[in-house]
Amino acid sequence: MTSVLIDNVAELTTNDPSIGDGSRLGLVERAALVLEQGRVAWVGRAAEAPAADEAFDAQGCAVIPGFVDSHAHLVFAGDRSAEFAARMQGTPYSAGGIRSTVTATRAAPDDVLAANTARLVAEMQRQGTTTMEIKSGYGLTAKDEARALAIASGFTPETTYLGAHVVAPEFEADPDAYVDLVTGPMLEAARTHAKWIDVFCERGAFDADQARSILRAGMAVGLAPRIHANQLGPGPGVLVACEVGAASADHCTHLSRSDVSDLRAAGVVATLLPGVEFSTRSPYPDARALLDAGVTVALASDCNPGSCYSSSIPLCIALAVREMRMSPAEALWSATAGGAAALRRADVGRLRAGSRADLCVLAAPSYVHLAYRPGVPLVSAVFAAGRRIV
Repeated sequence: MTSVLIDNVAELTTNDPSIGDGSRLGLVERAALVLEQGRVAWVGRAAEAPAADEAFDAQGCAVIPGFVDSHAHLVFAGDRSAEFAARMQGTPYSAGGIRSTVTATRAAPDDVLAANTARLVAEMQRQGTTTMEIKSGYGLTAKDEARALAIASGFTPETTYLGAHVVAPEFEADPDAYVDLVTGPMLEAARTHAKWIDVFCERGAFDADQARSILRAGMAVGLAPRIHANQLGPGPGVLVACEVGAASADHCTHLSRSDVSDLRAAGVVATLLPGVEFSTRSPYPDARALLDAGVTVALASDCNPGSCYSSSIPLCIALAVREMRMSPAEALWSATAGGAAALRRADVGRLRAGSRADLCVLAAPSYVHLAYRPGVPLVSAVFAAGRRIV
C-alpha cells in the first residue's frame, strides 16, 4: 500500500506525553507524520521525516487526531424542531419527547433510516469526527431495535443497544413488562449487531433497579455497559455505572461529591455533552470538579433529533471551554483521547506509531483556534485509516 507523508505541520497534537513537548497533548512543532497501511508509521520533526510514496502539504497548519464521538443517536426519522422552538420559549425539556421520534422511526422504511444515518455520518466526518458510536433507541420493539442496530453497524463497529431509552408507549401501564421485553426477546434480537448496552436511568425513564437488571442482562450475553446518568437531576445513574463497571456515565449534569469520587475510584469515564445544555437551556456540568478530582472526561455530541440536533464536536469544544471552564487543551484531549477511553479504544484518539491513521488538518496554526474561533469551519482535511475522506 502507498505511504503518505503529511508534511509542513505547524503544530501536531499526538496525545502522547512521551512525544514532543512532554505535555498531555504531546505537541510537536514543525512536525510531520507518515501514514502507511491505515496506521501511523512515524511522527516527529519535519526535518527528520523519512521518505514516503506520496506527500500531503499541510501548509503550515495544525494537525490533530480525528475526533472520537462516543455518544450519538443517528438512526431515526422525523423532525422535532417545533419542540426546540417551544423550549426556547420556556417549555422545559423532558424525556417524553422521545416518543414522537419513536412513532416516526417505526413508520420509516429501512432505506430512509439508512440514508438519514449516512447523511449525519458524512456531516460528522466533514467536521473532523473519524470514530463515532451510534445507538438504537427509537424503535422500542424487538424488530425495530434490531434493524436500527443493523443499519448502524454499516457505519461503525461502536453500536449500542438502547432499547431502554424510554418505556415504549404500549407498555406505559406496565413498565416492568417492558423491562422483561428489553432484557429478553428484544435483547436476543438486537445483540447480533451490538457491542454495547445502554440505559436511560432518569426520572421518566428507568429507575436504578431496572437499570441494573437491564445492564446485567446485556453483560451476560457479552455486551459492555454504558449509561445515561444524572442528566435531568440528581439520581442513581452514576452509582449504577460504578457498580456494574460501565465504560462511561454520560451527561453527568447533576453530580454530588460522592458521585465524583465514585467515578474516579471506579475508573468510569464521565462523558459530557455540552450541546445538550446549549440546546435545552439547562445548567452545564461541572467539568472542573471532575477534572480536578482526576476523573477521565470525554466530550461527545449526543447528536439526536430532540435535545441536541448538532453533530459538531468543534462546537462542543468551544462550549466546554466557554461554559464549563475547561482549558482548550483539556477540551481537545477529551474530544479525542477521552472519547477513545469512553469506548475503551487504544487505537484511536492519538497520533503515534501504531495508531489508526485518523487525523484532521485545521485551517489554523494551533488547535486553540477550535475554541478561539467558534462557529468557523476550521477542519480543512480529514484522513481516516490513512485515506483522505474530506
